[in-house]
Parts: sequence; C-alpha cells; structure tokens
Amino acid sequence: MMTNVNGHWLVMVSTLVLQLLSLFSLVTTSREYPLLTGPQSPVLEIGTNFTATCWINDTTGLTVDDLYWKHSRTVIAEEHYRKINRTTLSVTIPVTATGEKPDLLLCRCKEKPNSVQHNNGRCQHGIFLTKGYRPAKPENIFCQARQDKFSRSSVLFIPPTINCTWEADGPQTSEVPVTYTLNVVVLSSKNSTSTKEKSASVTMDIFPNHMLLDISVEAENKLGKVESEHLIRESAWFVKTNPPSRVRAISEDGFPTSLLINWTHPIPEDYLRLIYEIRFCARGSSHWDYVPFQDTAKYIQSFRLQNLQPDTVYIIQVCCQYYKDGQYWSDWSSNVTKRTPEDRPTSKPDLWRIISNVDGAHERRVQFICKDPVPPNGRIKRFDLRIVELGDRRKDNVKNASAASESVYVNRSHGDAGATQREITAIKEIRLADNKAVKVFVAAVNAVGRSPEAELAISTKAYHFPTVKELKVWPEHGQMWVEWTAPSSKNASEFVVEWESAEGMDWQRESRGARRAAIKGSLKSFVCYNISVYPVFYGWVGEPTTMEAYLEEGVPSKGPVVEVSGKPGRNQVDLVWSEIPLSERRGFITNYTIYYTNGTNVYNVTVPGNITSYTLKSLVGDTKYDTWIRASTIKGSTKGFNHSFTTQKYAPGEIEGIVTGVSVGFFFIVLVMMLLCFCKEDVIKKNCWPWIPNPGESTIGNWAPDYPLKVETPKENHLSGICVLDVDECEGKSVLEEDKANLPLKRDKYLSEEHSSGIGGSSCMSSPRQSVSDSDEGGDLADTTASTVQYSSVVASSGYKGQTPTSHCHAPQQQVVFSRSESTQPLLDSEESADAPPPQDHRRTPRRQPTDQHEALEPLDFCPLVEDCEQSASADGASAEWIPAAPLSNYMPQLGGYRPQ
Repeated sequence: MMTNVNGHWLVMVSTLVLQLLSLFSLVTTSREYPLLTGPQSPVLEIGTNFTATCWINDTTGLTVDDLYWKHSRTVIAEEHYRKINRTTLSVTIPVTATGEKPDLLLCRCKEKPNSVQHNNGRCQHGIFLTKGYRPAKPENIFCQARQDKFSRSSVLFIPPTINCTWEADGPQTSEVPVTYTLNVVVLSSKNSTSTKEKSASVTMDIFPNHMLLDISVEAENKLGKVESEHLIRESAWFVKTNPPSRVRAISEDGFPTSLLINWTHPIPEDYLRLIYEIRFCARGSSHWDYVPFQDTAKYIQSFRLQNLQPDTVYIIQVCCQYYKDGQYWSDWSSNVTKRTPEDRPTSKPDLWRIISNVDGAHERRVQFICKDPVPPNGRIKRFDLRIVELGDRRKDNVKNASAASESVYVNRSHGDAGATQREITAIKEIRLADNKAVKVFVAAVNAVGRSPEAELAISTKAYHFPTVKELKVWPEHGQMWVEWTAPSSKNASEFVVEWESAEGMDWQRESRGARRAAIKGSLKSFVCYNISVYPVFYGWVGEPTTMEAYLEEGVPSKGPVVEVSGKPGRNQVDLVWSEIPLSERRGFITNYTIYYTNGTNVYNVTVPGNITSYTLKSLVGDTKYDTWIRASTIKGSTKGFNHSFTTQKYAPGEIEGIVTGVSVGFFFIVLVMMLLCFCKEDVIKKNCWPWIPNPGESTIGNWAPDYPLKVETPKENHLSGICVLDVDECEGKSVLEEDKANLPLKRDKYLSEEHSSGIGGSSCMSSPRQSVSDSDEGGDLADTTASTVQYSSVVASSGYKGQTPTSHCHAPQQQVVFSRSESTQPLLDSEESADAPPPQDHRRTPRRQPTDQHEALEPLDFCPLVEDCEQSASADGASAEWIPAAPLSNYMPQLGGYRPQ
C-alpha cells in the first residue's frame, strides 16, 4: 500500500516539474504575450484533479491580483487559486466528463477603467484540456481454431488461424482511444496483432497440434497500459471441428422400439480425439431427448437408440468435441429421419358414443365413434366390433356371452400414424329401444396384431347415472380449463371431458382422481364451445353437465337486424330482431343497446342480451324515426343496419272512439229531443203549428138562429141556381137525378166544394170555382184542408141579419146578393166531419166554368129561407133551366166576383 502511495506522490512531483519546465520554456520563447499558462495540451484522466499555472510575462502594471481563471464559460472561484509569487497564479480544478468541446481553461486579466491595454488587448492565455480514461483490463478471452468445412487434401486439417474475442468493460472516450494487442506465443515464437476492436485473429505458419498456446491481450492509451491474464491451453482445446459426417439411421425388423445410428469421424484420431453426443425426437415434436452423456462420451462411430415408439418417425442429430473437456462442441449434424418398425397395439382404442332421440318412436339413435389407440404402434387397418344386447337389465355378466363380430375397415396412411391430432372414426350407428341396454366391444387391428378391447355400455333410457356437480369452465394462458366435483353417491372410474362446436367435437379422458383438467385439443379463439363432463362407472356413462365457453372473446363480426313487428302505433312501436348467428357472435352477448332518432335527438335503451324484442314508448305521432341496435360483448360492440318507421297520426281505436263518441252524442241529443217532444207536445204544436180557428164553430152560423141550416149536397155543372135550404127539407132540384148517378165525385172534391159554398153549412151553393184540391186524383184530407177556401154567406134583400123573404119558391123570386169572406184559412178535419151531409150519391158532371167576367158576376138565385120552401123544377129534370128572377132593389150586388186563389 505504501508503495502505491509513494508512487502516486512521485507522479505528482513529476507533473509539477514538467509544468515548471513548460513555464520556463514559455517565458524564454513567448515574451510577446503578457500572460503565459502551462502545462500545454495535457491528457487528463477523468476523475482526478488538474493544476494549471498562469505567469505574468510582462510585469508592467500587472500583478496576480489583476488575474482570474475561467473554465469554458464559468469563472472559477478564488478559493481554488494559489498565489505562488507576485507574478505567478495557479488554480486546481476537478476533471469531469462533462464540458464543452473544445474544453478550454483561460487565465485572463481583470478589466480596469483606466488601465492600459496590454499587448493590443491580448491579456489572456489558455490551455486545451484532453480528457479520457485509463484502459480497462481485457477479460474472458475466447479463442477458436475452426476446422475448414472442405478439405484441401484427402485428410481434413485444422487451419493455422486462431480467432479471439475478449471483453473490456471500462469506459472510453474518442479523444483518448484504446489500442488492443493480441499475442499468441508458441514455445518461443510470438505472433501479435493490434486493433481498436475487441476481437482479432492471429495467423501462424501451421497449426501447432499437440502444443501449448499462450494467449494474452494488452490494452493501451495515452493514460496507461494494462495486460490480461494469460490463457495457456493445449492447441486442441481451442479447436472446433466439423459435425460428424455421413450420419445414418437403420431400422431392424423384430426391433420395433430401437434404431441403429452410425457416422464418420470429422477428423482423424491422430490429429484430434473426439467424444460424441446424440439427440432425437419424434416428428412434429418440439422437445429433444438426449442420450445420456456417459453412454456416448467416447470415441465411437455407432450407437443403438432404444425405448422408442413403434411405427414412429424420429429425427436424429449427432455432434462431437475434444475429449479432454474441450471448449467447443461442433455444430449438430444434419437431420436424419427414420421410422421404427410396427408393433401390435398395446393400448385400447378410445371408444365413445353420440345419443339422440328419434321423433315419434320409443327408441334412440346411437352412433359409436372411436379414436386410434395411443400409441397405435402401426397403421390401423380395421376395427373389430361386437355388440352384446342386455335386454332390460342394467348390468349383465357378458364376459362369456357370444356375439357376432363385424369389422369396420379404415383407410389410414403412414403419415397419419403417430399424428398429434387423433382422427375420429365413425364405427357404427344403431337404433336402440328405450327399454333396451347394450354393451359394445371394439378392438383396433394393424399389420402386426390386435389391440385389447375397449368397452362401453348404453343403459336403458329410464335409468340415470349420477352426474358431476359445480362445473366451472374458464380460459387461462391460452388454454381452456375445466373443474368439477365428483358425484358423492357413486365412485367413478374415470371422467370424460367433451367439447363440441359448429366445426365438430372431440373428447379426452381423465383419471378417477382428477377434479381439474386443461383441454388438450386445438381450440380456436372466438368460437363457442359446449363443454361437458361425463362420469364413467366402469363402462357405464353418467349424465353430463354442460357449459358454454369461449377460449377468447372478441367483438361481434356483425350487428343484429332490427324490424318492426306489426304496424307502428301513435306513441309506441314493437321492435324485434334476430339473434346474431353463433359463428359471428365471437363472444357472449351481454346486452343490446337500442338507438332511435327522429332527426333531432338520439335516444337509447339498453336491454339484456337474452331478449330479442322491445317496445319503444313515448314516441311522437306522425313522425319518422330511424333505429338501429348495437350488440355488445365484454370486448366491445357492433352496430347493426338502420331501420326506418313512421308513427301513426292517430292511435289504434282513436278514430273508432271519436266516431262512437259522436254517434253516442247524436243519439243522446235525438233521445233528448224525443223526450222533449213527448213531454212538451202542446208547446211544440203551438210554436210549430199555430192554432187555426174552426170555421164550424164560427158565430157566422148563428146569424139566422130561427132557421137552422142544412147543407145539401151541391150539384156540379149547374151553377146558375143556388138553393138555400131550411132545416128540414130544403133541397135543390137544379140537377137531374140520373145525372147525379152518372157523375162520380170524390169525397175530397165534394167536401172542398161544399165548404167553399158557405160558412157553417148555411148554404148549399156550389162555388163556381174549384179549389186547389179539385184534381183528377184527389188528395187526402191534409191536401184538402191545405187548399185556400173562400167562405161565403147569404145576405137577405134588406142586407140585415134575420130578414126573411115572404115569397115562396113558386113565386117570382127575389134576387139576393152572395157575399163572401176572403179568409184563406184551411178547414180542419173536425170541421169537415162535423159539417158533412149524410151519405148521398156524389156522382156529378163536370161543372161549367164561367167564360168571362160578366158570366162570373151573374147574380145568383136564392130560395127564401122558410121551413116549407121547396124549389120547383121540371118534371123530367133533363132540360130544365134555372132562370133567375129580377133583382131586388134592396140587395147590393156583389161586384168583386171571385178573387184568384
């Protein structure tokens, strides 16, 4: 330790001496500079301290108090300064890896306002600093002499070139690089080469077989030099030979589990003695099996591989190494493949079944399937099948039972034998009655022999074996895991794990103690699998427990298609959509989100994933909506196609309600009006049909109270004579009796003319003008009473009521005036019926109409109103004419005639 410390001090003293010598040299050679620094261009080791000195060359007006040090752009604090004398100032700084390029240390003069500029403003001097690290010691030297792959003569040789690599972990800088020198010494001969890299090659005249080699590496730069440890080994220790050549594998009949391997040495034993290593694997496997090293660590050229699988293709490789614990193994030889001979199958085929019910029949469809034995030990040619019927018994001792055997031939190739994915073969399909049970025995046969039989029993449909409980299925690390609880009522001999998808099905068997298993089949992502676990009770299969699972879930590849169910309502609509096909779901549907918009706002409703219909409510009537659905899994959602619909303007039944309401209201109004009409009949009659006085009750009928009047049936077509009848027997004779019988008259006309002849039946005069009701067909009573009727009365010659003429009908007759009332009131039924005369023959001839006004104003003859008055007529009545008498002076003639009606 003291030696190192003393050496360090010696280095420091030497450095100081060099600095002083540099200053002296500068003083003697550079007097044109006011300041000088030293040492110049030093190479500094990062992590140490560096001391620089500044000397005033021109002392005029300058002292060390006028100086300061600056490193790059930073002024160094004065506590790092050291005043050596009045003109010399030193500074000590740490050497760090950081800093600007170039790294410059300056000694400068302080600026004074009134100072004289020294040497044209050159009052500074600096030092360029070069930084670096000492070289690191080289370690882990690896040297190799590699055998040529091609021979230059009949004997393969080792080339005289040695390639070496090493490691040097110390830091370096580009300013202070390290140079490496590789030295190879054989006896007294030294072969060297230099490089900046950490690898190099040395070529000798010949390769020194059976000699020692001394190999070392030196690292050197401006800060120092260091040498690695010496690697001294026999030259063969550094040799890496070629792999063994001409490797062959030989199969032998009668040895289905072994292969014979032989090869050729890559180099003669005189040059190099080798040992070998062998590895092999079945084709398709990624795992290599190695032959134990102690069996092959010798100088051999052949070896027999044992404990192989029959009828299996193996890949074999061989490598070699120097026998004295050489440093390098050769590369592995090229692959050699060989198939082992066939052997009789030693394991049972894997027998299973698929059961389905037959519609409309009391039987089941049973399909038997199986996989080849593991290992098959050869190419399976056929399966021998026996089916033993057990009747209605669940179990039978069928050990000695005989059943016909049938063979099912299969077409296998050698490429299929030993494949990792076992092929499923359909053996046979049968129809089995529900009350029958069978046992099936299957054996696999190859070219060498027959496998043991596998058996499987099918019980009656009514009998159910126990099932597993608490089934759990989940994906983990790219595998599907299944866990279950065994039945407690019965011990199972094994368990069958079955998985099924749209692409097919497969199964695997687990031991009786297994409660958890990873599915060994090739499952795919985004595919739904139905995973079932069956307990098996020595060939009898229990009921399955099934769950759905995905190895990996994703986003659905398509969305649901939404439609409107039925006709949209006014405020709601029924939406239906179909489930996404199982192959496109890519995961479990967690929910559906229904979106709908009216063009302004977008609404959404989320419903569970197990429903496919929904009713949207609170919609606006007579509005167009767009709707779509997003189907979601745990990984995301996918949008379906849009669907448009328009809500109704009226809700269903609304129009019928309006019509019904209006109808009910109208019926109610009508009912009220009818009730009013029934209850207020008099009031309605009074307002709608005013009361018309009855002319029969008029006081005009009482003008001649002493002479009651009796109306005689008027005689048509004879208007010149009017007879005023007395109460008893006044009768007009102006129309012949036979004419009466031959002239029909309707009652309505008769009554119309009768009422127009006088008031109250006081006159039997017929009006010379028909009423409106005198039509050919004759109207009813309403038509007659609706006609306009004039009321007339007979006025005596004196013009006073109560005058009675004294002359009789046979005397010369006085002329009377026929005075009429201009009333247009219609007669009532009661009046007509009261004033109607006794029934007579109403037939009459058409009356003669007046031809002119004078004829219309012709005075009428009246008979005196006496009780015994009787008007005379001619005996035959056929040609008699009424000749009116001279008018009396005391009667006023009627001038108005008949007014048009």
